[in-house]
Amino acid sequence: MFDRLRDDIACIRERDPAARSAWEVLTCYPGLHALVMHRWAHACWRAGLHWLGRFVSHVARWLTGIEIHPAARIGQRVFIDHGMGVVIGETAEVGDECTIYQGVTLGGTTLVRGAKRHPTLGKGVIVGATAQVLGGFTVGDGARIGSGAVVVRAVPPGATAVGNPARIIEAEADLQREAAAARMGFSAYGVTQGDDPVSLAMKGLIGNAASHEHQIALLWQAIEKLSAVARELPGAACVPEDAHTRESFDAEQLQQYVK
Repeated sequence: MFDRLRDDIACIRERDPAARSAWEVLTCYPGLHALVMHRWAHACWRAGLHWLGRFVSHVARWLTGIEIHPAARIGQRVFIDHGMGVVIGETAEVGDECTIYQGVTLGGTTLVRGAKRHPTLGKGVIVGATAQVLGGFTVGDGARIGSGAVVVRAVPPGATAVGNPARIIEAEADLQREAAAARMGFSAYGVTQGDDPVSLAMKGLIGNAASHEHQIALLWQAIEKLSAVARELPGAACVPEDAHTRESFDAEQLQQYVK
């Protein structure tokens, strides 16, 4: 029991730069208190003492603001940061090394008793603040759920889910992480630079449009030069007055709108 508690304290100190000492973590971190009390509640639940398990869970919720059903399965070195408003349902499973921020719900979408109603988080999953993960699916190892996302379908390992409803971004090397975060493979709040697929698509379209206008302007400039040579020939065509021989598409300004 004490070995597991030491692991919990160590993982919090690794992932939270505000944690100054083991004593501070032990006495002042409600996420740690909630997990310790959940282990008591879960032991009661497995022993068939369902009412006692629910009561311990209820007391933990009252003390910490974190509600974990006693039947839920929580892995090792899980960090619930801040924690207020976190809800973890009965059939939820949280893998080792996961990080869960405030306001997160691991909830169900069916009323069928005994069914797998709540999500399963793989190893090392990060769930950002106020994210809602709803349903009996699996979030793969190393996946990230962005803050405020509403996830209602499975997330592949290493992928990122952002938005409402959540859009899935396959894992890519993220060179924008802070050096310390990169060493730990940790992304605070499940968010990194360039995660929003709508923003990425808009930037791609803007860049494409800017390239097309540049090419069109070059073509009209070439036609203008040829027309200057051919003006004295009978029946020669001139460049129309409305031809865009100069670029006017401000791609940089539009890019600012989708950052």
